[in-house]
Amino acid sequence: QVPLVESGGGSVQAGGSLRLSCIASGYTASFGCMAWFRQAPGKEREGVATVDRDADAETSYTDSVKGRFTASKDRAKNTLYLQMNSLKPEDTAVYYCAARTGGCFYGVLWHPETFGYWGHGTQVTVSS
Repeated sequence: QVPLVESGGGSVQAGGSLRLSCIASGYTASFGCMAWFRQAPGKEREGVATVDRDADAETSYTDSVKGRFTASKDRAKNTLYLQMNSLKPEDTAVYYCAARTGGCFYGVLWHPETFGYWGHGTQVTVSS
């Protein structure tokens, strides 16, 4: 059973919005840090945002999405969200939800190899 399942991707025009969801199943209490990554064709996987389980659900973002994307989680629903506003064509990618048992350490967005749980991804396409 895949512990993380993403949804909410789609096609929008530049300037539009989408909200991605990631439902976590299984022993989710072990997830210390959850994150969104994305991968565009021909490019490496890129960290987008993190939400820490502790530290009052502190969030972090890669510079290119700051002020446009908001990551959040609903503990009661075991769901992670990514609200994406003011979308740009360069945001086009497959977006993945990921989780690790440790917390969100500084710079964790640059270390996808530390995340042990991944969803299958959801496609986001932004047209100009």
